[in-house]
Amino acid sequence: QVQLVESGGGLVQAGGSLRLSCAASGRTFNSYPMGWFRQTPGKEREFVASINRSGGTTNYADSVKDRFTVSRDNAKNTAYLQMNSLKPEDTAVYYCAVRWVGSEWTSESYKYWGQGTQVTVSS
Repeated sequence: QVQLVESGGGLVQAGGSLRLSCAASGRTFNSYPMGWFRQTPGKEREFVASINRSGGTTNYADSVKDRFTVSRDNAKNTAYLQMNSLKPEDTAVYYCAVRWVGSEWTSESYKYWGQGTQVTVSS
């Protein structure tokens, strides 16, 4: 069992930055690759970024590439999503999750999810 708690969301103007955190407890954090997803009302959960166990390999959705950076601190059992140059279309609830099996790009590969944190970008 892994428990995840996201924080750091809020309201920001377009062009601004936010840093989301995902604190993990339970099983050994560094055993699992992690992912970040986002969701808006009426839409499916969308892949944002992923990071492997060591933090040495990351992947991003095209829509956030060069603006967002995913990282992790295994000593602190925490993953991060640094979001720069935010746009109104980045507005969503952001979730972190533990990847269990399968492709990093699909939410079905992830087993444990946080409760989500709201990010709102005003124009």
